[in-house]
Amino acid sequence: MKISVGQFRPGGDVSANVATMRELARQAVEDGSELIVFPEESMFSIGKVEGALAAAVDAGWSVFVQQLSFLAAELGIAVVAGGYESSGEERPYNTLVLIDATGRIVDTYRKLHLYDAFSYSESQRIKPGDGGITVVPVGALNVGLMTCYDLRFPEQARALADRGADVVLVPAAWFKGDHKIEHWETLLRARAIENTVWIAAAGTSSAHTIGHSAILDPMGVPQVFLNDEEQGVVTADVNRKRIEEVREFLPVLRNRRFARNEEIVEGH
Repeated sequence: MKISVGQFRPGGDVSANVATMRELARQAVEDGSELIVFPEESMFSIGKVEGALAAAVDAGWSVFVQQLSFLAAELGIAVVAGGYESSGEERPYNTLVLIDATGRIVDTYRKLHLYDAFSYSESQRIKPGDGGITVVPVGALNVGLMTCYDLRFPEQARALADRGADVVLVPAAWFKGDHKIEHWETLLRARAIENTVWIAAAGTSSAHTIGHSAILDPMGVPQVFLNDEEQGVVTADVNRKRIEEVREFLPVLRNRRFARNEEIVEGH
């Protein structure tokens, strides 16, 4: 199954962002892809929104999801992308939506770990997710969802692997800073290697984020990648056969002596 990651710089206008995503998705379809992964903040960049965030979320989320549904059905490709969903309170959720190739909303994932680090406090504006983890079938593969800062928590990726995820999708808006590219690349490799799963990571490319979208195999080897401020699409053949090959000579999941973390596995 071919999977693509699409990298771009979201602005403050939902429809303009979706128009960019449509062109990137069209490229993915030309590559033979069945699924394209877009970054966190694909709906809009908080820093580009005029006025109150809550009002922008109330006006934008349903439009974003509806337009993505039309995009997916029009092009015949499944889509994963990040946006902001109303929680019924002042702080919205940071939410990924997964839409299949018919335009049907399959599932959502609300970011569990908020970026309260490196002098930033995401939790001041965003409400943490309350639905646990998400693993769903897409085509021939089981897909697990994580968002950006979640990548720093290995127990979440392990829980996705325990749920049967073949590939973990990581939409992100990874901030620039000292050693941040090294952290991103190291953590992507680690999550792939320690769980022997594929990783498909889509980053935003902007003045304050690193881009560096990539797809890595279960040995942590990048198959395709993009640079920092590059807009575009890359595609790889993501398959279960490679997982089986790696797990034959690197059976870390079978060899471990600690039990599954049932607390995080439960909940969704």
